Amino acid sequence: MINKAFWRNKHVLITGHTGFKGAWLCIWLEALSARVSGFALAPPTSPSLFQLSGVEQRISSQTGDIRRMEELEQAIFRAQPEIVIHMAAQPLVSYGYENPLETYETNVMGTVHLLEAVRRASLQGMPIRAVLMVTTDKCYENREWVWGYREQDPLGGRDPYSNSKACTEFVTTCYRESFFSAGSGSRVAVASARAGNVIGGGDWARDRLIPDCLDSLMNHRPIILRNPDAVRPWQHVLEPLGGYLMLIEKMWENAARFSQSYNFGPNEEDARTVAWMVQKLCEKWGTEASFEIEQQATWHEAKYLKLDCSKAKAELGWHPKWTSEEALDRIIEWTRCYQQAGHIRDLCLQQITQYMDGVQE
Repeated sequence: MINKAFWRNKHVLITGHTGFKGAWLCIWLEALSARVSGFALAPPTSPSLFQLSGVEQRISSQTGDIRRMEELEQAIFRAQPEIVIHMAAQPLVSYGYENPLETYETNVMGTVHLLEAVRRASLQGMPIRAVLMVTTDKCYENREWVWGYREQDPLGGRDPYSNSKACTEFVTTCYRESFFSAGSGSRVAVASARAGNVIGGGDWARDRLIPDCLDSLMNHRPIILRNPDAVRPWQHVLEPLGGYLMLIEKMWENAARFSQSYNFGPNEEDARTVAWMVQKLCEKWGTEASFEIEQQATWHEAKYLKLDCSKAKAELGWHPKWTSEEALDRIIEWTRCYQQAGHIRDLCLQQITQYMDGVQE
């Protein structure tokens, strides 16, 4: 359970706050009365949840690029954070194939820049206590296992995006052991969080299943599926974000114990195929919803990808609250609100409250 009192007046810096997950996290933290600052590029899509929900008007937001060390360091010194959540990244497999150099520069060197800036800041007495590096389930060396990957399994990745995220994990481990370990005298806790396939209202990224499906449905086109039999750990965006908050609370209490890597994904039964997710989405959407299967995939995609989240459940007390079907219900509710020009921020806050209270369909 998230401790609301813990977050009151905490100074939190989020990199990548203009993205889909970052905007949801800003809304949540602001509702918890945290003092939120953000450092990121301009929103990656138009429309964007960041703009629709008015995040920029409610936090201290700075536009910048994590590939430029000086900008990032200045943002950290300006924000004076106690907690840093690093979410800025190049997040797309397809874009990684098209732009491998940018993907490695952003994901690997961006991580180096963030951790180096934190190291320098801590040496100068800045009150940073916890740093959470957000990565992905795709950081694992995918062996097409039908069981979930655990935190101690080998890291890897055959495409630029996945491989860059594995590199991010190696960089995090190196900095933690070299500069932030108990033996170094540092009081900064550094952990990484590996989330599954995150879905939710407000995601317009290209070449992601749910955004592509919703775009087709809203424009009365059939959905095109690349890899219908692929199994993925689908979860509503609030699931991993809640896990991040719980992990940071633990890191604050005991840096030495919780400066580790943690998986955040759905329960075993909610690792669904692409076809299952799309069929359920079409059923819930209603008339005129249909899908077709693309005969030729444009890039390699793993068939099986699952996460074993036993560690987060046992050590953090974190558990998924919404099934994949309930997540789809929330997404449709959000999308209908957007179509009707409703109050996006109010709905986001309502869904966050429902999640924190454990409300189910």
